[in-house]
Amino acid sequence: MDEPIPHWPGELIDLGDLAVYVRSTPEGPPEKAVFVHGLAGSATNWTDLMGELRDEVRGYALDLPGAGYSPEHPGGDYSVAAHAAAVTSLIERLGGPVHLLGNSMGGAVSVRVAATRPDLVRTLTLVSPALPDLLPRYGPARVAMSATPRIGEWAMTRLRALPAERRIRATMEMCYADTGRVHPDRLEDAVAELLRRDELPYAGTALVGSARALVGEYFRRGEENLWRLAGQVTAPTLVVHGRHDRLVHPRMAARAGRTFPDVRLVLLPHAAHVAQMECPGLVARHVRLLLQDGARRPLARTG
Repeated sequence: MDEPIPHWPGELIDLGDLAVYVRSTPEGPPEKAVFVHGLAGSATNWTDLMGELRDEVRGYALDLPGAGYSPEHPGGDYSVAAHAAAVTSLIERLGGPVHLLGNSMGGAVSVRVAATRPDLVRTLTLVSPALPDLLPRYGPARVAMSATPRIGEWAMTRLRALPAERRIRATMEMCYADTGRVHPDRLEDAVAELLRRDELPYAGTALVGSARALVGEYFRRGEENLWRLAGQVTAPTLVVHGRHDRLVHPRMAARAGRTFPDVRLVLLPHAAHVAQMECPGLVARHVRLLLQDGARRPLARTG
């Protein structure tokens, strides 16, 4: 097993009404890409894919408010809309448009950004996006349970009593098709990060708040429904699913194919929920094809 690359350095960026921690690859290519992690994730979920793509784009991976090294949201708002607003503000600060990539909940956030601000998004890549599915798998059912008022806080208290490594291994079992692909150094990093977050007074509130908001999106009706928004995305879109995903069912690829106006679908036979971490080289190959396509398209305008 090859030694993993170090996580990219980061800094806290003031976006006016809030601040987010952003990790970035070195300056180089003129094209920029922004990476958005999923529930209970962080910017480091993108380390390897950012490395694979560093010759094509300069990557910026943010910790969403309340996650990773980002402080809590000043208004305590962990809705998908609030997360999308943070991503939009970051892209504006970077001087978009950018190539936007999101995993799981970050995929839902990215869909909202791409639909509402098409002028900021050149291409859209979604890895196991958490778009509404009324026949969810076991994992989302657990998320829904943890989002229930009072139960979520109780569950967080109970979980913190368990050894950090046990919690990390359980998460990896849920998200990976083969945990044997996880380098020991990555496991050690994840355990250290979890122990650090255990000491943050807002970490549990941010996680439960994001879980509740995501569950709420599954039942949203009207123009703000995420599938309705997906149908409004004008950017060339890549949707990647892992055949062994226990959280987002691969069958959702079929609906994505019917909904996104300009989409290509990829099903990876040996991946699960975090394909960008399990097989970054393979995901990067498909992203490069999308980047080439996006470079030939005129950028959409708002208004």
